[in-house]
Amino acid sequence: MFEYFYHEIFRRTIIGFGTLFNNILVKRLDSDGNIVTEIKVPLAYGPTQKFLARLEQVPDLNKPVQFSLPRMSFELVGISYDTSRKLTQTQTFLTTSASDASQPRKAYHAVPYNMDFDLSIMTLNNDDMLQIVEQILPYFQPAYTITINLVSEINEKRDVPVVLENISMSDDYEGDFDKRRALIYTLRFTAKTNLFGPVQSSGVAKEIIRKVTVGLVEGGVSSSPTRDLTYQVEPTATKAYSGTVSTTVAENIGTDSKTITVADGSTLSIGEYITIDDETLKVTSKSSNVLTVTRGEYNTKISDHVSGTTIYKIVAADNELIEYGDNFGFDGN
Repeated sequence: MFEYFYHEIFRRTIIGFGTLFNNILVKRLDSDGNIVTEIKVPLAYGPTQKFLARLEQVPDLNKPVQFSLPRMSFELVGISYDTSRKLTQTQTFLTTSASDASQPRKAYHAVPYNMDFDLSIMTLNNDDMLQIVEQILPYFQPAYTITINLVSEINEKRDVPVVLENISMSDDYEGDFDKRRALIYTLRFTAKTNLFGPVQSSGVAKEIIRKVTVGLVEGGVSSSPTRDLTYQVEPTATKAYSGTVSTTVAENIGTDSKTITVADGSTLSIGEYITIDDETLKVTSKSSNVLTVTRGEYNTKISDHVSGTTIYKIVAADNELIEYGDNFGFDGN
């Protein structure tokens, strides 16, 4: 059942999260408003307790400074399955190798998992803390999306929303005047990432019937048939297997809609087929970003589509990725 694979998805997500906070600055001004000191806040991976312990300890008595502040640290504190993004367990998709586009690959759809992170900010004074926090919070409303190449083997890039869940504050200033102060803000984030199983080589493209010839004899059983009929067909993809993104839906689409509004109509031409969710449509006319379409092409189910849904274009490359069974009934019988 199990086989070895390692896509480094957790590692890539951790690195992606950390890079969000790489360039935080703190500037200290004099009474005339001139910059006296500019500090790039150090960022490290590790628990807050580790850095607090270093504040209180002096491993080298020859060093004039124990531990410099401000400083930031982050760590992964939890992983949980996200039921709100669950997909069919057996659903697969076809793609190609990142190194060789002619080699088809088959993989199961992503499994949604949430990764919880704590970002700890430690400073000596409130002004430093407020500068740091103000450079972070405006980007999270409450989510900020980063793009991560989760599976480099097939160049599978996914948008990973990073959601700011809450902020907690503490002022560690207990004891006598010899004790150092540590003002600490902890920001809890959730990164909505996806996990992929092993990517398998697919021989589907080689097994698909590319051209079918059917010979029929009219006139019943006879030693001298009256006419010979020959039919030929080139199988054509009925949905966007390659995942070629064209644009997005700009307004909600109902089941009775014959026209649809898209974000960018220039990416589509009359006569082209598109896939929205599991429905295939044909563009019959176009006026700027408003398309007239025929619904439910190739016997796909006509359904509602919400604004923002990705529109995929069916292109010639999809013909090479036709799934087994998508052969118009020419199954050899």
